Amino acid sequence: MTPFVKCLRAGLAAGLLTASLAEHASAADSDKWPVAGRQGIIQFVIVPTEQARDREAYARQVEELCEPNLTCFINFYTNTAGAPLAVPLPEAIDKEPAAIFRRSTKQGAELFRWSCRLATGDGDCF
Repeated sequence: MTPFVKCLRAGLAAGLLTASLAEHASAADSDKWPVAGRQGIIQFVIVPTEQARDREAYARQVEELCEPNLTCFINFYTNTAGAPLAVPLPEAIDKEPAAIFRRSTKQGAELFRWSCRLATGDGDCF
C-alpha cells in the first residue's frame, strides 16, 4: 500500500469518527430543553409539550442545568404558541407554567411542584 493510500485511509477514518462523534453530540444536545433566559438565579426553561407531564424528563434537565450541591432555581414553561424566547417572558409563554424546581443549599432543601393546569394529580400544585 502506498503512503498516499495509507494517508487517504487514515483521513477517511478520522472523518468518519468525527462525523460519528458530531452526530452523537447533536443527539445529546437535542435532549436539552431551551433556556429562555435568566433573571437573577432563576432560569426559565421551555418544556417540549409532549414531555410536560414526564417527571423523569424534568429530572434529566435539572441534572443538566444545575450544578450538584449548589442552589438552583428553575421555572419550567410550555410554549404551545411558539412565541419567541425572551426574558421577561412573552405573555404567551408566561401563561403556560409547567413546574418549578428549587434547591437551596442554605436551607438544605429541594422542592419540585407541578402547575395545577397540567392536572397531574399532585395535590400540592401551584
